[in-house]
Amino acid sequence: MAAAAKAAAAAVSAGAAFVLSSERAHADGGGSTFRFPGFYSSAPAPAPAAPPHQQPPPPSGGQREEAPEEAPKVSTHHPRTSAAGFDPAPLERGVEAIDKLKQSSDPKKLFELMKKQEETHQQEVAAKKLELQKAVADIELEQKRVDFEERKKLDQQRAKFKSQTAQYEDELKRKRLQAEHEAQRLRNQELVKMQEESGIRLEQIRRATEEQIQEQRRQTERQRADLEQATLSKKAMAEAEGRILVTKQTEDVKRRLLLEEINADREKWIQVINTTFEHIGGGLRTILTDQNKLVVAVGGVTALAAGIYTTREGARVVWGYVDRILGQPSLIRESSRGKYPWSGSLSRATSTLTSKLKSGSNLGKDGNGFGDVILNPSLQKRVKQLANATANTKLHQAPFRNMLFYGPPGTGKTMAARELARNSGLDYALMTGGDVAPLGSQAVTKIHQLFDWAKKSNRGLLLFIDEADAFLCERNKTYMSEAQRSALNALLFRTGDQSKDIVLALATNRPGDLDSAVADRIDEVLEFPLPGEDERFKLLKLYLDKYVIRAGDKREKSWLRFFRRQPQKIVVKGVTDDLIREAAAKTQGFSGREIAKMMASVQAAVYGSKDCELTPGLFREVVDYKVAEHQQRRRLAGEEPKQDA
Repeated sequence: MAAAAKAAAAAVSAGAAFVLSSERAHADGGGSTFRFPGFYSSAPAPAPAAPPHQQPPPPSGGQREEAPEEAPKVSTHHPRTSAAGFDPAPLERGVEAIDKLKQSSDPKKLFELMKKQEETHQQEVAAKKLELQKAVADIELEQKRVDFEERKKLDQQRAKFKSQTAQYEDELKRKRLQAEHEAQRLRNQELVKMQEESGIRLEQIRRATEEQIQEQRRQTERQRADLEQATLSKKAMAEAEGRILVTKQTEDVKRRLLLEEINADREKWIQVINTTFEHIGGGLRTILTDQNKLVVAVGGVTALAAGIYTTREGARVVWGYVDRILGQPSLIRESSRGKYPWSGSLSRATSTLTSKLKSGSNLGKDGNGFGDVILNPSLQKRVKQLANATANTKLHQAPFRNMLFYGPPGTGKTMAARELARNSGLDYALMTGGDVAPLGSQAVTKIHQLFDWAKKSNRGLLLFIDEADAFLCERNKTYMSEAQRSALNALLFRTGDQSKDIVLALATNRPGDLDSAVADRIDEVLEFPLPGEDERFKLLKLYLDKYVIRAGDKREKSWLRFFRRQPQKIVVKGVTDDLIREAAAKTQGFSGREIAKMMASVQAAVYGSKDCELTPGLFREVVDYKVAEHQQRRRLAGEEPKQDA
């Protein structure tokens, strides 16, 4: 019993020591390496603290705040743990173990058994502890992964927020720059608008000033021109009166001398006639009184008459043959060549030399090198180009190019062809299409004679066919005769190839009526429209100078001029360029020929006046009359198709 009591005391002391150690371990939060069954607390171990790098980040709005340190508290979550952190369960189990030892018959063996149970329990606890440590390690690893993911997401959110913030700031900056640029652009527009308005105002002021200056200058020039014109008129009148007086005195003296000379010549011729008739009368008396002389005289007169008749008829036959071989064809109305090859050589050489001498100084009345031909500037340039091209073509022995001139009547087609031939150095020949139809069956022969004659020109010849549609119309026309078709075929045969001798120029008012084969042989087509206002102004000045100002300048050089009434000089008063330009504006639709006829009417009206003066009123009166006449002709021409219809 004493041994049992000792064993129990030892167990109690061991239990007490174990309880104290377990309580100390429980108070320190750690586990014991040796625990008895029944004396062991199942309080969970505290969660390990997170490492420093896995601490949650501080709030983004400010600096990290330092959390105040708290004193460690004793875990009181166990139901049997006192407020001071003491667990009485081990003591109870120790008391219960002591009771069991007291009741056991073999306490030592029981103690050993209990010891083994405790060791087994300690091993289980150690295994559970390892499992718990592994679970804690897994929890810590998972916590680290979660913390890493959260930190990664936080970094991504921070980067995204930073990118959005930068983008927003960039957008704000761009909008601010756009607003500044727009404001600057509006300011610049306002400045430019203000500058433009200022420039416009300055330009208007400058123009108004210039107009005032020009108006004053024009007034001064008009006054000066009026003064000069009045001075020149008075001077011209004085000079004219002086010349008239001198001319009258000279003409009186010349008339007296001429009368004396005529009287002396008349007396001399009367004496010669009397003497001649006396000799003839004596001869006739001698012949009539002597029979032999009468027979000889009659025979001689008869033989002389027969010889004259024979010579005349023979010369007519020979001359007809020569004229047919060498003469100008009958179809030619006008030509720069003479009727025969030897005729007109001197005149052509003189005209060529004169034109070459005048080409550098006198380029025609209008300064264009085409004499009295005034055309539209573009058409005139084209005609000059064709003249130069034709001259160079002849120089290089290249084939000539055929031309077609079409347009209303009186627009200068014939004159342009004549001047083109003159400027290109060619001879020209003019014929009309209306002369072919009356020839009948002889038309083909005359066409071939015409082209054979044209090829004999050494300079080359421009053959101008006016009114070409008269016999070069479409061959399928029902009213076209067989002779006309043959003449057309003959001309097409002679113009089938490019010629180095002949330039064919056709003129027509109706180009659509030409045969297609004729149109195919045309290389250059020129339209001659009605003259514009500037051309009409130049034409009016040209024909005013020709028909009015220089009228009567050409005087007869024979002695009969002293017995004939001399043409009176036309005096022009007040016909200025402004008046001529006004007439040019009124004569809208006039051709060059109508303007020439109008100026001839002005000349006739001046000759019909008392003082032979051309005044602005008379000039306007004739122009208005001719304009009304032109409009009436146009109305009649427009009504005729309606009546036919």
